[in-house]
Amino acid sequence: MTQSIAILDFGSQYAQIIARRVREAQVYCELFPWDAPREKILSIRPKGFILSGGPRSVYEENAPYIQKFILESGLPILGICYGMQALTHALGGKVDPAAQREYGHAEIQPLISNSLISSLSSVWMSHGDKVTQLPDGFVALAKSENSPYAAMGDMRRKYFGVQFHPEVHHTPNGSELLKHFVVDICGVTPDWTPANIIEESVKRIREQVGNERVLAAVSGGVDSSVAAALVHKAVGDRLVCMFVDTGLLRANEGMQVASAFREGLGVELVTVDAGAEFLGMLKGITEPEQKRKIVGEKFIRIFEREAKRLGQPKFLVQGTIYPDVVESSAPDRSKAEKIKTHHNVGGLPEDMQFELVEPLRYLFKDEVRLVGEALGLNQGLVWRQPFPGPGLTVRCLGECTPERLSRLRAADSILLEELSKAGYLGKGAQTSQAFVVLLPVRSVGVMGDQRTYQEAAAIRAVVTDDFMTADWARLPYELLAKVSSRIVNEVEGVNRVVYDVTSKPPATIEWE
Repeated sequence: MTQSIAILDFGSQYAQIIARRVREAQVYCELFPWDAPREKILSIRPKGFILSGGPRSVYEENAPYIQKFILESGLPILGICYGMQALTHALGGKVDPAAQREYGHAEIQPLISNSLISSLSSVWMSHGDKVTQLPDGFVALAKSENSPYAAMGDMRRKYFGVQFHPEVHHTPNGSELLKHFVVDICGVTPDWTPANIIEESVKRIREQVGNERVLAAVSGGVDSSVAAALVHKAVGDRLVCMFVDTGLLRANEGMQVASAFREGLGVELVTVDAGAEFLGMLKGITEPEQKRKIVGEKFIRIFEREAKRLGQPKFLVQGTIYPDVVESSAPDRSKAEKIKTHHNVGGLPEDMQFELVEPLRYLFKDEVRLVGEALGLNQGLVWRQPFPGPGLTVRCLGECTPERLSRLRAADSILLEELSKAGYLGKGAQTSQAFVVLLPVRSVGVMGDQRTYQEAAAIRAVVTDDFMTADWARLPYELLAKVSSRIVNEVEGVNRVVYDVTSKPPATIEWE
C-alpha cells in the first residue's frame, strides 16, 4: 500500500466510523490504538494522521497522548474531539472542563472562508471539555455557543482540530471535511477501489499461505462467500470449502448454500451434518456469551476433525469483518470496550490447530459487497441479508431446543417471504437486515374462544450503511399486520408478535 491514512484510536467506540468515511473517499486507511508501536503505524506509510475522539480528559493522570514521532513526522494531522484536545495539550495550548457540556446537534459559525470547515454549520457535538487557549501558530476556524474554538488550524504545519464529530451522519457535509483533509491536504490519491482491494487481498493471501492447501468455513452469508471467493482467486483448486450444518440455520438454508457454492462459484464443497452435536452442547444453556463461545469452539473442533480427512490443511479461511473485530474487542482492538463476543473472534479456542486467513478482517460490510460484485458473485449471494455465525442461537433467546428452533424458523420464514414480496429485501431495499426473535416469555392470548399461554415473537428490521450504527425500519403498518397475522395463525406455539423500535446504539442489531 503506497498511500494511506493512519487513524489513531483514543478509545472511542465508534472510531471505526472515521475509517469508513475515509474509505468512502476511496482512500485506504487503518485504525491503530493510540499507543501502537511506531513501526506498526508507519508500516502502512501514512501521508497523514487522524486522531479520534475518546472518553478521557487530557489533564487526567495517565490520559492517552500523542506519541512524539507523530508530531515529528511532519505529516498533516486532524484531531477530532478528544483528538483536538490532545493536539492542543501536546503543543502547549490549554484544555479545561466546559461550564456546559455539549451533546447532540450544535450550530457552528465558520470564521475563515475557504477553510477546512467553511461549508459546515450544523454539527454533532459530544464533549465535556473544551479548548480554552490555542497553541502557538493556530487560529480559530469556527466557534459555537459553548466553544470559542469549535475548530482550529495551523495552516503552515497542516495541523487541524475540530471539536465536533464529522464522521457521523448527524454532521451534514462531515464526510466532505474528511475527504478534503485526506485528499487535498494530505495529498492521497483516491484509488482504494474494489479492483485494488482484490489485488491487494490476493497478494496478501498468496504471501501468507504459499503452496499450502486451504480450508474455508462457509455459511452462505456474504462475508464467508466473498472471503472464499478471494482465496479461490488466489490459490485456485488448493481451496476446499466446508459447510457445517449446525442445526441452527434458517429454513432451507443448507440447500441454498450448497447450490450457491457448487454451481455459482464452482468450488469444491464438503458438507457436514453436525446439528445433533451442536444442540447437545447447547442443552440447558441460556446465557448469550456462553452460547456464542460454545458455538465458536465447536465450529473449530469440527473443522479440525474433518480436516484430518482432507489431508490436514494448515490454513482456515473465515469471513471475519471489521465490525466483528471491534465489537469483540479483539487483541488488535484491545483498547475498545467489548460489546459481545463474535464466535469467530473472541469465541475461538486458544489451542486451535489452524492458522487463520481473514481477507475481510478490516473491511466494512458495504466494501465486502462491492468486492463480491467485482468478483462476479451471484447478486442474490452478495446482497443476502447478514446472518450471525452462531446462527439462531442469538435469535432464540433462552434455551435452544429443537421445538423452539423449529418455531423460530417458521416465523422467520414468514417475515422474509412477506418482506420479499413487498420489495424490502435485496440490493437497494429499504431494510438492511430483518429477522424474527423468539422470546423466552409466555403471554396470555385467546384463540378459538380458548385461553392460550404461548411464546412471543419479536420482529427486528433495521436500516444501516455500516452495521456499526442502525435505525429501526419504518415498515408499513399493513405489512406488519400481515406478518403478525400469519405468524400467529401459522406458527404453533406463538400467540403474540411485537416490533422492535430501538436504534443502535443503545441496542445492538441482534438481541444476543
